[in-house]
Amino acid sequence: MNTSEQIWQDYHDGLLSFINHRVSNRDLAEDLLQDVFVKIHARLDTLADDERLQGWLYRIAQNSIIDHFRTGKSHEPLPEDLAETLALEPDEDDPMWSELTSCLRPMIEWLPEHYRDALLLAELEGLPLKEVAERLDLSLPGAKSRVQRGRAKLKEMMMICCQFEFDCRGKPISYTPNCKRVDC
Repeated sequence: MNTSEQIWQDYHDGLLSFINHRVSNRDLAEDLLQDVFVKIHARLDTLADDERLQGWLYRIAQNSIIDHFRTGKSHEPLPEDLAETLALEPDEDDPMWSELTSCLRPMIEWLPEHYRDALLLAELEGLPLKEVAERLDLSLPGAKSRVQRGRAKLKEMMMICCQFEFDCRGKPISYTPNCKRVDC
């Protein structure tokens, strides 16, 4: 079992670099890193498998970065590339992605109609947001909001129905279904 001190020694520099790259402010990155290590120390006993330690650590760091920007702790504007740096790029050849993709359609069907329609048009049909707005008789900001909220609700469903393991960049590398709420 890893101790908090050992984790600090082994992962401090990598986590600091990971956070600093996303917030572009060394002092803020160090503050966030301290918060991350407080969370790690408090939750270390919940880690059942030491082999998943690295993914678990970087997921805590990524969530801390997101929480920092979401809660408005910063008076700085959000970095333009925040979405890209935190985004997950699917590997089309990975069997896990094809399994997850087959689960998405039923999960989307469980969403409230206004989110479902926006996601189907934007994500599955690949329509530009301007066209989504026109088809749903919404303003462009309204369509963006519906798609973003739909994605967030879909993510919540996925996190409830599956336990994910992430790599150091936040990309899922494995998952285990937790429930049978949706037909997958």
